[in-house]
Amino acid sequence: MRISTKNILLRTKGENDVIDISEKTIEAVNESSIENGLITIFVGGSTAAITTIEFEPGLRNDFPNMLARIAPKDIEYHHDKTWHDGNGHSHVRASLIGPSLTIPIIGGKLMTGRWQQIILLEMDIQSRDRNIIFQILGE
Repeated sequence: MRISTKNILLRTKGENDVIDISEKTIEAVNESSIENGLITIFVGGSTAAITTIEFEPGLRNDFPNMLARIAPKDIEYHHDKTWHDGNGHSHVRASLIGPSLTIPIIGGKLMTGRWQQIILLEMDIQSRDRNIIFQILGE
């Protein structure tokens, strides 16, 4: 079994920025030369998340709107009382989605669906530098 690791740095625009990282993920798989295995895509930080959606304008709006209904900005968060930074909702939203995603690789290809793109979601109230780690395990 081989392991290949690649890091990329992305600058986000701040809250509700949705960035398609599918091509970067495919590049990491191609560079690894691993034909069969798994890739884990991970973002460091507690106010960003990785998931999949169909990367089209409607869903790029619907997804942040859904998160706003589940974890609204305008309610009290104990995090904000502790840190006074106004991003308690960002932490809750990011924890709901999670910081990583694992996808099978078969025949050197990601096993994502035709309309399924891999995205980074920024939930913090300000722009951030995000380190994305691609770790590929396989043969």
